[in-house]
Parts: sequence; structure tokens; C-alpha cells
Amino acid sequence: MAVILVTGASRGIGYETARTLVAAGHTVWLGARDPERGRHAAKEVGGHFVHLDVTDDSLIETAAHTVGELDILINNAGVLEPNVALADATTEHLQAIFDTNVFGPVRVTNAFLPALSRSDSAAVVNVTSSIGSLAKSADVNDEFSAYPQDLYRASKAALNMFTVQYAKAHPGVRVNCVDPGLTGTDMMGGFGQPPAVAAATIVKVATLGPEGPTGQFLGADGVVPW
Repeated sequence: MAVILVTGASRGIGYETARTLVAAGHTVWLGARDPERGRHAAKEVGGHFVHLDVTDDSLIETAAHTVGELDILINNAGVLEPNVALADATTEHLQAIFDTNVFGPVRVTNAFLPALSRSDSAAVVNVTSSIGSLAKSADVNDEFSAYPQDLYRASKAALNMFTVQYAKAHPGVRVNCVDPGLTGTDMMGGFGQPPAVAAATIVKVATLGPEGPTGQFLGADGVVPW
């Protein structure tokens, strides 16, 4: 059984991912920026709470010390807003969404790499989206090609690139990005598949073991085009 950290785990996909992993017998840390919600979620699923805001370096450093040894990191925390057209985007808009969706996973991954490097089954899963696929975004026939989330789309494309670079730089750690699919979370206004279905895709990739793939963009149906 593995020691696993899930960021953004107090609700939605993160919560269901943590719940599924605990049920499978793993030791799971639920990272959340809201201590009250995080502790409540951890108690409900039988995991451990750690105060973690992916935009706060000091909290990330403290969390790394609190968690200690780690086998699997699931970078799930993300935001959808601000939802503005690219032509109207300001530096502040870009900073707001990239700080959580891109810089956040980089901060957390870097903080936990020393622990991951000591694991025999180390893995990092970056929760992304198919709308971050350049190939799918450029395909006018793709069902989400016109989805009005310019900044979110760009942030996930950047996260996908960082996934590839981490995989090349750290061959002893399996690093993949996973699209869990359109999911009916609070962030999506309840539209989409149940969070438990999305969590199953993330859990499957996270627990493939040392022989699993690395540097891949994966979804419920297999490989997603870059």
C-alpha cells in the first residue's frame, strides 16, 4: 500500500479520489486550503488532513514536513475562473488562474520530489483537461473546440508541458497528466459525470505501479492527443 497526497481534496473530484484510495487500503493525505472543510473531509473518508494551499510556499513547505515520506502525489487542486476571453485578459487574470493551475502543481511537485525520489513506486498525477490538448483545441470538429475557457485551456496546456518535462527530468518517478472527463462538480455547476467516475480514472493511473507509463496524457479511454 502507498502513501498518497491529494491536493484540493475537500470536495469534488479530489474528495472522491481520496475516498476511493482510502477504501483500497492506502494511507491518504487530503490537502485543502480550508482547514475546517479539510478536516471534515479527512474524517469522513478516513484519511489524514494537511493544510495546503498550492499558492502559498510556506504552507507547502510545512505540508512536506508534515507528510514526510510519499509515494504518490496527485495534483488535483485547480480553478476555472476568471472566465474571460483572451482578448480581454489582463495580467491579473492570467496570474490568478496560472498561479493555481500551473505554478501550484510545480510548487507542490518540487517540494515533494525529495520524498518521491526515495520511493520505489513514485508517481505524480497532474489532473488536467482535454481542452488543454493543442490537437483537440485546433480541431474544429472536436466537441469542446469552441468551449469558452481561453485562460483555463491555456493553463492546462502549460501543465501538460510541465508534465512531459518532469517525466524526462525524473525517470525514477512516473509523471502523467490525466483528463478525468467533464465532471459535475461545484466548479462545473453540477454538469457532467459523477465525481466518483472521474476519480476512478485518476486512481487507475496513479496506482499502475513502477511498470506503468510516464510522460503520457491519459484519459478514461486511453491516450489523449497532445
